[in-house]
Amino acid sequence: MTPDEPVQRPGVVDAHHHLWVRARHPQPWIDPDTMAAIDADFTPVDLAPVAHAAGVTQTVVVQSVATRTETPELLGIAADDPLITGVVGWVDLTAADVADRLDRLRAGRGGERLVGIRHLVQSEPDPTYLDRPDVRRGIAAVGAAGLTFDLLVRDHQLPAAVRLVRDLPETRFVLDHLGKPALGHGDLGDWPRGLRALAAEPNTAAKLSGLVTEVDGPSWTTDDLRPAVEHALDVFGPDRLMFGSDWPVCLLASSYLRWIEALTDLLEPLGDDERAAIWRRTARRAYRLPTS
Repeated sequence: MTPDEPVQRPGVVDAHHHLWVRARHPQPWIDPDTMAAIDADFTPVDLAPVAHAAGVTQTVVVQSVATRTETPELLGIAADDPLITGVVGWVDLTAADVADRLDRLRAGRGGERLVGIRHLVQSEPDPTYLDRPDVRRGIAAVGAAGLTFDLLVRDHQLPAAVRLVRDLPETRFVLDHLGKPALGHGDLGDWPRGLRALAAEPNTAAKLSGLVTEVDGPSWTTDDLRPAVEHALDVFGPDRLMFGSDWPVCLLASSYLRWIEALTDLLEPLGDDERAAIWRRTARRAYRLPTS
């Protein structure tokens, strides 16, 4: 298969990618030396050809910085781009007027594409962040608005995530990147136990995304990813798992097409209906995306 040859996998929903233009929204987390592959701007024009080559027909764009201006811009982009049918944005969860802020986002251009909210919990130094009453009040407001809350946590933060989802059973949660298992260390530690505990809560789903950057650079193999994917299938099942490219962050370790082909190999033992859930159905249900 050549890089530009479309794969025969129609109707894929990419439930996790990013877009940014650094002049408007700087990405201070990008180290220009060690992360040169993504030290650039990434726009819908860049996304379209790689998504098409992978058989993707719908995407969800996800916030990358905690600013009040990025989400309205992403919603405006989605309004003009039929490929992007959902936006996971950002609001200050600790603000007293979270519900009003969500209403304003929805009333703006492209507001109907707002499907979820995310906060960069993985970067919070406070280990009790998800236990804080002000944070939980904000997340409850997200759920009350009918939106999904994306959990961006590291493996050691999974216990706090479990407490959160148990205490907010009416809110839908999606775990990004399977909680970032330490695939490059040879020991997954407490991650399998934490993921199992989270999956036991019925208001959760998870993304098969962001795994290639948890291994040691571009030399990874499909077998390096297998322990995480197989454990996720065991505890969540296909009906609560969805594909995400994590493009362009994945470019630190993989092309878009290489990652999707690796996941195709890992899902090969599943039945057609189970694969269809992961490639599109779970994302559409979790984010209430249009199906046409």
